Amino acid sequence: MTPRKQTRHLDTASLEAAMSRAGKQLFPEESPKRLEIVLKCDVAGSTEAISLLLSRMQGLEVEISVIYAGVGAVSKSDLLMALSASRLVIGFNVGIQPKLEQWVKEHGVEVRLYNVIYYLTEDLKKIANGMVAREPEERIPGRAAVIALFKSSHGAVIAGCAVQEGRIAVGDSFRVITAMGPAYKGKITSLHIETRSVKEAGKGQQVGIKIQDFPDVKTGDLVECYETLPATRGTAWKPSGKVVHLES
Repeated sequence: MTPRKQTRHLDTASLEAAMSRAGKQLFPEESPKRLEIVLKCDVAGSTEAISLLLSRMQGLEVEISVIYAGVGAVSKSDLLMALSASRLVIGFNVGIQPKLEQWVKEHGVEVRLYNVIYYLTEDLKKIANGMVAREPEERIPGRAAVIALFKSSHGAVIAGCAVQEGRIAVGDSFRVITAMGPAYKGKITSLHIETRSVKEAGKGQQVGIKIQDFPDVKTGDLVECYETLPATRGTAWKPSGKVVHLES
């Protein structure tokens, strides 16, 4: 008699686990971006303070990791260590040992030397932020409320506005926001405070803004200036092969 073939039953939990493993193999999670640096300082206290500041940086999507920290001038061993990381050596109140600049160039490492901690941390923050792709963003330089209306030539209207936030400037893109929402977009071509032509007006000032082709603007509407910041592509850190002195 032919032995009966056994059927293997896979329970739901095992099936989900198997699918999860397969998914991770097909679509591995992207590892977080890292900027790995070698840090050299004049004294141990500076090394500890800067390492702590870098570990506590807020609002970064890129991890700044100090793979080695030491005291003294940047040496060849520091450069060799940087080759296995992001090829970036940071120095604070130190120089680089003689005859190494050519080695830096030939091996594509970058050495950045500082004498102010603030500039060091801000520069690394800028490098880290440049590694992250960003969606288009909108910045609002200023807002104003329409408090009076005056007729102008060629069908235009002069909106007397009280600046509530920021500043309003000639050349700004702006929109008129009514009770129903944004209703008109244009560009500020001229501003007047009383009879005087001005380039900009700040919070607390009253200014006349010429609005062309929108006769429906009313008192109580808002004038909001805006600036669209372009999207950026995140780019991997690329060392320059130079020794860069960034002194105050």
